Amino acid sequence: SPLSLKLKQHALDLAAQATEHAQFKDWWWKVQLGKCYYRLGLYREAEKQFRSALNHQEIVDTYLYLAKVYQRLDQPITALNLFKQGLDHFPGEVTLLTGIARIHEEMNNISSATEYYRDVLKQDNTHVEAIACIGSNHFYTDQPEIALRFYRRLLQMGVYNCQLYNNLGLCCFYAQQYDMTLSSFERALALSTSDEEQADVWYNIGHVAVGIADLTLAYQCFKLALAFNNDHAEAYNNLAVLELRKGRVEQSKAFLQTAASLASHMYEPHFNLSILSEKIGDLQSSYTAAQKAEDAFPEHVDTQQLLKQLRVHFAAI
Repeated sequence: SPLSLKLKQHALDLAAQATEHAQFKDWWWKVQLGKCYYRLGLYREAEKQFRSALNHQEIVDTYLYLAKVYQRLDQPITALNLFKQGLDHFPGEVTLLTGIARIHEEMNNISSATEYYRDVLKQDNTHVEAIACIGSNHFYTDQPEIALRFYRRLLQMGVYNCQLYNNLGLCCFYAQQYDMTLSSFERALALSTSDEEQADVWYNIGHVAVGIADLTLAYQCFKLALAFNNDHAEAYNNLAVLELRKGRVEQSKAFLQTAASLASHMYEPHFNLSILSEKIGDLQSSYTAAQKAEDAFPEHVDTQQLLKQLRVHFAAI
């Protein structure tokens, strides 16, 4: 708003005058000036002030602020190098280790992120983010039993929210602890604070229903997920598959197109749409969708085989 912008400009003027009054030798005022520049979106100016402050005094917070600047400038490698430079001066500093882990996670380098989160736990064994992220990594590497241990540790520490019980429900299901699965999801629904959280819980319950072959329940759960969040691409994709099983081709196609438009990074809607188009004889649409699936997930074997079949067919025409 105009008022907040004016306040930021006044803060900038104050910090600039204070820095000048200190003859540009006070690191604290340089950090304040850098923070003002950062809030105004002047990232290069902020970088100069934070760099200058570090030359005067090595402070952990200054490293964190400067790393945020580099992340805003889309320079994750520079931010990583800065965090490592900070660790040389402050070995084992949890905030710096966490910063490195987050950047690796954002770059989809999950194995490196997990290693750094483990280093975080060596320094602080009650670090909630590290425990949750390591648990998540174990779940996605097909080790739900180990993930369950990490999530239960969070419960013992007093963490009590929708996301935790949602993850617990999935872990219990895949670890074949069925007695705890639905009760965990019930707790998650009771603790949800937004429509998006409700949608995610109903989506996961639908996923469990598919796993136990109760497709009627699954259909209802995915519908409920969409009722709470109309942009839930995964629910649209799964509903499309269920609609196709019922023989409703046009409805299935519409759901897949919606899912593909909402989440172009997901390969499943593109691949399913390609399969569906190929079955109804629309080979050109099938080929286009398969190419998008390959762009999203180049290593997907079924997509590669489908593209190969389509190319052979086109060559024969």
